[in-house]
Amino acid sequence: MTTLVTGGTGYIGAHVVRLLVDRGDDVVVVDDVLTGVRGRIGGAPLVEMDLAHSSAPAELESVMRNYDVKQVVHFAGRKQVGESVLRPAWYFQQNVGSLANLLMAMEKADVSRVVFSSSAAVYGTSEGPSLSEGTLQHPVNPYGESKLIGEWLITDAVVSQSLRASSLRYFNVAGSGWPELGDTAALNLVPMVLERLDQGLSPLIFGDDYETEDGTCVRDYIHVLDLAEAHLVALDSLKIGPARNDIYNVGTGIGSSVREMINQIIERSGSGVIPEVRDRRLGDPAVVVADPRAISAAIGWVAKRGLADIVNSAWDSHLLLKR
Repeated sequence: MTTLVTGGTGYIGAHVVRLLVDRGDDVVVVDDVLTGVRGRIGGAPLVEMDLAHSSAPAELESVMRNYDVKQVVHFAGRKQVGESVLRPAWYFQQNVGSLANLLMAMEKADVSRVVFSSSAAVYGTSEGPSLSEGTLQHPVNPYGESKLIGEWLITDAVVSQSLRASSLRYFNVAGSGWPELGDTAALNLVPMVLERLDQGLSPLIFGDDYETEDGTCVRDYIHVLDLAEAHLVALDSLKIGPARNDIYNVGTGIGSSVREMINQIIERSGSGVIPEVRDRRLGDPAVVVADPRAISAAIGWVAKRGLADIVNSAWDSHLLLKR
């Protein structure tokens, strides 16, 4: 039995590939490697493919049959919010189109289990210390909309294809399970802070006048290895039971402020710089923290790692990868 991982050369996908291989599973990766790193997946076979292209369904079906694929983890897609606002049609083509192509291939190849990489971006401006899966979903950008539509598409395919699926809504992913698999794209807070430190610049805080304990935004930071482990638990939960799309938040349920995170990184680096406070960014909610009780109750996954684990692993990875 083989697991197909789309987008497996990416930051999160590579961690899932590593865990699958380490437990003895057969894996095949499909990726266009435009934003990923080929070396992250070790010796796992890689099929380079644009999943949004019209030829993808037939090509994916062939991969599934050739490698005896029985289940899929779907990471492939685009994730830059600003870019999605500038290129909305392309984002829907990339994120929704690639998922539609994957589902058509799965139907042809008789593959009925999939874990989908969704996002807390589906909640839009909803905020609070405990966002549940039932919280109003009203995404405010094409990226978030594409993830919510992806969930809808899978739910519809459950009926037509008898799928067993799990859609995982990630919160703020950071850290590294292995130093060589660290996040190298300065799109999230931790790598952005590290990039500023490398340049001898102060990390930036956008707004310190929120109604939080220290005035800065509070977020739910989840260690990437905890998130990767959640994918394996979700995959294993789909081996039995009825057709369904299980939708889960994947977070810690613990909020940490932006200032707290930045101060821990500064302390770990030994730089002693002082963060620079700038005006709020438009649309940043004060508090966004997951309620992860549903995934714990249903399939037994619970996050094990905290902020210190995230910062220490991110710093170790940074030291290795910047050489």
